Amino acid sequence: MSFQNLNLNTPLYNALDDLGFTTPTPIQEKAFSIVASGRDVVGIAQTGTGKTYAYMLPILRNLKFSRQENPRILVLVPTRELVVQVVEEIKKLSKYINNRVLGVYGGTNINTQKQAIAEGLDILVATPGRLYDLALSRVLQLKSIQKLVIDEVDVMLDLGFRHQLINIFDLLPERRQNIMFSATMTQDVDLLINDFFRNPIRVSIAVSGTPLENIYQTRYNVPNFYTKINLLEHLLHDTQTYNKVLIFVAYKRMADRLFDKLNDLFKDEVCVIHSNKTQNYRLRSIEAFSEGEHRILIATDVMARGLDIDNVSHVINFDTPEYPENYMHRIGRTGRAERQGEALVFSTEKEQEAIINIEALMNMKIPVLDLPEMVEISNELIQEERPQIRERNNPTKRRDEDAPGPAFHEKKDKNKKENQGGKYRREIVKKYKKPKTRGDKNFGKRRKRK
Repeated sequence: MSFQNLNLNTPLYNALDDLGFTTPTPIQEKAFSIVASGRDVVGIAQTGTGKTYAYMLPILRNLKFSRQENPRILVLVPTRELVVQVVEEIKKLSKYINNRVLGVYGGTNINTQKQAIAEGLDILVATPGRLYDLALSRVLQLKSIQKLVIDEVDVMLDLGFRHQLINIFDLLPERRQNIMFSATMTQDVDLLINDFFRNPIRVSIAVSGTPLENIYQTRYNVPNFYTKINLLEHLLHDTQTYNKVLIFVAYKRMADRLFDKLNDLFKDEVCVIHSNKTQNYRLRSIEAFSEGEHRILIATDVMARGLDIDNVSHVINFDTPEYPENYMHRIGRTGRAERQGEALVFSTEKEQEAIINIEALMNMKIPVLDLPEMVEISNELIQEERPQIRERNNPTKRRDEDAPGPAFHEKKDKNKKENQGGKYRREIVKKYKKPKTRGDKNFGKRRKRK
């Protein structure tokens, strides 16, 4: 099947020709008519199968020209980088269409975004937090929204955006089309669908958690951090095989630690992104990696979620992700657009349970490779790997049974007085033999006369 079999219009056909796309992916083919019908849609497909075009092609096909200022299409994504990417993809498809697209996200000047919104737009791509701030400022009016698209909804819920999403739903018109696409279906996502979607049609290309067949997966059992570094150094010296490598780590401190190590070994070949980096730094790092200026990109889960970077040869899981769904999103950065890709995962003894959960989600075993003989096994441990020593006499390190009880002490004598009741004025007169106030100078005399 080609795009000519879909009921597109000439501007979209011309844009697809410029992009060199001739054949729709299964999710694009299956979702087109359903999204175009106006029904609520829930799409499940593996990462890298073109979900952005699956919902944007039918939306742009039916989006008529309008001079109104308020947006008609709202696309919610979890990260700033994904806002930039989705806006770029929409602009590529809209090359021959007269529409206005804007992306808004936190970390930048909100007044500049308010000014851009005031000039009028048709399609708004936003992160939930910044969108809600703009809506509360009353500069952004959501009363004209006809279609709501939630991309990577499982990530939003993982990041704690559930309450913001619910608040945004309250600001939107009730009569709207809801469209949601994701690579995995979690229980939280299912609850959200049941609460806010109206009899949605489910479009599923693969069972949630099914990896792409064109991604070859392997894993290594590695004892500790420094042995992982040695193994990584050994693999990355093969620059022809590992020509564009995306390395995932569990948290920001680990990303900086790994960057320092690899930057010493592979000078000017490594870049890093995580949420503590400035927005410009993160965008420059992604651009440098995409264009081949840097061969290695180190990232945390959130930062690289949903990013579409061409020709990533390998995804290396330096840390085994705790949640199996994160593993699915990680390895989906390679093998995109039906190309071949490879994914490796390094796992210590403590991470074996996570491996079991990942294999259960995928319903397959990941082949284990032996460590190469030239890789040195280190005995040095980082702080997180060292056994925690419980100091017997350290009051700040107590077990629950050693925790102190509730605070209690005897009151001082001055605080043991009880309120005996009675009028305050009478007590003052009894004590000082004089009136309480100037206006009552005759109070004591009247008592004496009686």
